Amino acid sequence: MNLIEELQQIHEQAISAVSAATDAGELEEVRLRYLGKKGSLTQILRGLGSLSAEEKPLVGSAANEVRVGIETALDEKTRAISSEALRLQMMQDSVDVTLPGRRRPLGRQHLIERITREVVEIFVGLGYRVAEGPQVELAYYNFTALNTPQAHPARSPSDTFYVRDQSVETGLKSHDSEVLLRTHTSPVQVRVMESSKPPIYILAPGKVYRRDIPDPSHLPQFTQVEGLVVDEGITFADLKGTLEHFCHEMFGSDRKTRFRPHFFPFTEPSAEVDVSCGICAGSGCRFCGNTGWLEILGCGMIDPNVFEYVGIDSERYGGFAFGMGVERIAALKYDLPDLRMLVEGDMRFLAQF
Repeated sequence: MNLIEELQQIHEQAISAVSAATDAGELEEVRLRYLGKKGSLTQILRGLGSLSAEEKPLVGSAANEVRVGIETALDEKTRAISSEALRLQMMQDSVDVTLPGRRRPLGRQHLIERITREVVEIFVGLGYRVAEGPQVELAYYNFTALNTPQAHPARSPSDTFYVRDQSVETGLKSHDSEVLLRTHTSPVQVRVMESSKPPIYILAPGKVYRRDIPDPSHLPQFTQVEGLVVDEGITFADLKGTLEHFCHEMFGSDRKTRFRPHFFPFTEPSAEVDVSCGICAGSGCRFCGNTGWLEILGCGMIDPNVFEYVGIDSERYGGFAFGMGVERIAALKYDLPDLRMLVEGDMRFLAQF
């Protein structure tokens, strides 16, 4: 058999092998068998140098035609296999629009959001409106305008998250910054009093931030709802009646309330409000520390110094403010022993509410 006949035989065998291949792996084996470094066609091409001057152009031309024929067959088969694979993939991924849809289970409001809305609804029913403000706040609105002196412990970086602009080199330490994550929603009250004239009846719900280590009764981020009233003839009796109404609406008409003297820089007089324990009905148990009472919020009459910052005449107008933590309200309402349960995302727990 001369080289021309051998080349013809290699071409026929290669075309047959390409046709029989079913995937890219088998095609690669065919290519290596005939066109690889040790392939049949490659071996003949390497032997061209030993041929006579008359044979060399004839065999070389025939070998080149065989190589082109095999490469063309390989390319066509590759496209055919890819096209078939795509067709099968599309069939596999196709959607039968005539099939009934899969019903997704409905979600529900998170307990924190639900309690927030309950609190808002109670006070909106009393004529309050909802006000909002920035979570990244100025120290002036968070502390200074709320009658909080510069040396007050709450202004310390150990209690408050201060914000420093790291895009520029200021040389300031974090506690030198005048920008912070608000520690309460009281700055909203200051901003409203600056921009609005009395009478003012607002509620300010929102996230607040404090440098607290998470434990059963503290979270570094929690939800607070604060209220503000500024009007003529407002007395502590109005504050007391408002909060008693709230406690009865939130916890039930059978729950009792009590007011204990306290101190806040922006209210005078100030008080903390307790509600009778729902587990022991006020008789004393481990949940309430055997006192029969559970603390729920702080409140007080607006300090005249705060009115001076916002330009309201304290001789003509009076007012009160109060603030409560939504997570604590939720814990007290549903007897939860640990506030962290509300934010850990355990669906087994959250699905109960």
